[in-house]
Amino acid sequence: MISRDPKREINRVIPAVDSQDGAGVRLKRSIGRNPSARLDPFLMLDAFSTDNPDDYMAGFPPHPHRGFETVTYMLNGHMIHKDHLGNEGELRSGGVQWMTAGKGVVHEERPVAIEGLMRGFQLWINLPAKDKMKPAAYQNIEPEDIPHIELMGGAALKLIAGSLTLGDITYQGPICVEETQPLYVDLQLQPGTTVELPIPPSHNAFIYLFEGKATVEGQPLLIDAANRLSSGSTVSITAPENDVDNAITRLLLLGGKPIGEPVAQYGPFVMNTMEEVEQAIADYRADRLVD
Repeated sequence: MISRDPKREINRVIPAVDSQDGAGVRLKRSIGRNPSARLDPFLMLDAFSTDNPDDYMAGFPPHPHRGFETVTYMLNGHMIHKDHLGNEGELRSGGVQWMTAGKGVVHEERPVAIEGLMRGFQLWINLPAKDKMKPAAYQNIEPEDIPHIELMGGAALKLIAGSLTLGDITYQGPICVEETQPLYVDLQLQPGTTVELPIPPSHNAFIYLFEGKATVEGQPLLIDAANRLSSGSTVSITAPENDVDNAITRLLLLGGKPIGEPVAQYGPFVMNTMEEVEQAIADYRADRLVD
């Protein structure tokens, strides 16, 4: 049953800006481009897309994290991952790496191009104070383990995290986080298609359009930007009828339950106070971060 809450609309746009991270990997950063551009519980969203190996092959040498989760979603290309826990794996095209830094993790990521193209996203999700010092954990989710749902009109979605009730069927993604209850959807639309998807009214949510064109309640989505949504229980997304330049529309729909706590961040450390951040830096320098 669809709620009578108003449909969500676009109420803020955070355009992505060109940035670099790691050993010079070129990317576009929207959420998290500055402290005022966060959206609780989301701290950062980076998009990377290039067929020039010079833009990404240096990768991300060993570096620390504490106090949040990272989600890497590969559209094209492979990523080799290693961390201090002994986890090592290859993130394939269509796969997801979900890492909980917790009290501390030191890891490295090395991109491997497939047919010259490296494309994907990395999302940072905050942890509540009570979980910031939990043990680190790591999940590598294979492409075949992510539900692929066909919708009317030739639309389709991949459900990476959270649950979606469509009609009489409830679908569950491979990731479920109790505290922030993230919803992570990769949606594809054919021209002239409209899809209405439920979003928990408690969640903050935004859309990141990365291919084609689309509108929400008649408002155009800006490409390569975090299009923040207003409150409501559903969002209706429409691809234009005759878009000859971009026949297929692709976007990410991301939602999460806000934590509502102070955020103190210094680079890869995200805590609730600067004193806790300073302790994280001291722990890292003294090789205590991952004890």
